[in-house]
Amino acid sequence: MSNSDIVLSAQGLVKRFGGITATGNVTLNLHKGARHALIGPNGAGKTTLINLLTGVLEPTEGRILLQGEDITGLAPHQRVRRGMVRTFQINQLFDTLTPLQTLALTVSQHTGLGIRWWQPLGRRKDVVERCEQLLEQFHLTEVMNQPTQVLAYGKRRLLEIAIALACEPRVLLLDEPVAGVPAGEREELLQTVAALPADVSVLLIEHDMDLVFSFANRMTVLVNGTVLTEGDPDTIANDPQVKAVYLGHGEEMAHG
Repeated sequence: MSNSDIVLSAQGLVKRFGGITATGNVTLNLHKGARHALIGPNGAGKTTLINLLTGVLEPTEGRILLQGEDITGLAPHQRVRRGMVRTFQINQLFDTLTPLQTLALTVSQHTGLGIRWWQPLGRRKDVVERCEQLLEQFHLTEVMNQPTQVLAYGKRRLLEIAIALACEPRVLLLDEPVAGVPAGEREELLQTVAALPADVSVLLIEHDMDLVFSFANRMTVLVNGTVLTEGDPDTIANDPQVKAVYLGHGEEMAHG
């Protein structure tokens, strides 16, 4: 693949907290349309790396390029504007709003309507249409008028991803989408993740190896804040180093 295919590039990222190196010279390239998983045992530094990519933390060394533009010094909201969006757990955020209201707010803000979002939705045909599209895509139409706080947990996770998609990302950082979701609600979530738009490049951070291996066509293994190895799923699954690391942490790499 050529360099022009790289939508997100982390180059030599280092993050030190005092004497501790949490991220050690990490280089990671996300290609256009990628389904790329970032995996590693607990404490591997996945969260620190994601916080560096999204601008929550500033790197001690290294730089980050988004579609060829250096975004290392940009604030999180500026990165979102440029097309890099992370899914967040929103359980505390919009409890009293319905999925429809939440998406209307997100779409309106993203399209520059700002605080006018609360006007009767019918006045903005484009906002209504986009919301309807997202509600259908994420299996939320039936619950669109229920307060978020009463939704099943799986539906709340679907809403989180819908909110991220409403920001029209070029790069989506999909942060543990099935974490905490009961077995009975997982299938819908897995199908939705599998059906994400092909033009959105996805970096998946996930502990669930079944999801990782069914979704990703490229994988980066992080250990102690550094890249242990990178490759396609078969290479990673059969890598003795990777197996040793997972077993050494008492974690299971196996998948069905």
